[in-house]
Amino acid sequence: MKKTTTEAPERLQLDEAAIEAARQDIGDGAVTPGYGPWRDDIVRLLNDALATELVCVLRYKRHHFTAKGLASPAIADEFMVHANEEAAHADRLAERIVQLGGEPDFCPDGLSERSHAGYDESAELKAMVKSNLVAERVAVETYRQMIQLVGDKDPTTRRLLEEILNDEEEHADELADLLEQR
Repeated sequence: MKKTTTEAPERLQLDEAAIEAARQDIGDGAVTPGYGPWRDDIVRLLNDALATELVCVLRYKRHHFTAKGLASPAIADEFMVHANEEAAHADRLAERIVQLGGEPDFCPDGLSERSHAGYDESAELKAMVKSNLVAERVAVETYRQMIQLVGDKDPTTRRLLEEILNDEEEHADELADLLEQR
């Protein structure tokens, strides 16, 4: 019988040097040195997502107030629900940016350039639904990519992005259903 030797598995241990570093610079709040060199990149990604959410709020509100036709009251109501949910996403993103020691960029100058989704001035209901569906699909893809980029570098931000992604997927499904009904 062959005798095998197994090495003891590596023990799970906390990084005491990182814990000691966390005792320093307490003015940084929740941002500890463990955030490493990615904090600024994460804040930039979040500010771009913030711009996207704000543009989506504006597009949905415009569509809510300008929708016309027999089916428009129900669809317009859905547009307002989505606008409010996108505004809540923007608030959560801004809050996280501040937690990371950054500044949320609400400046209207350049908002549309930073946004991943476009603004839309469609006047026809079906075109409005389609425009919003395209924007939601873009949001789904950008949040998916951001989640991959952030990975384990910032678990709190990753969870936030995953929660928002879930909402965006629901929005896309709802809009796809509305488009099929038209």
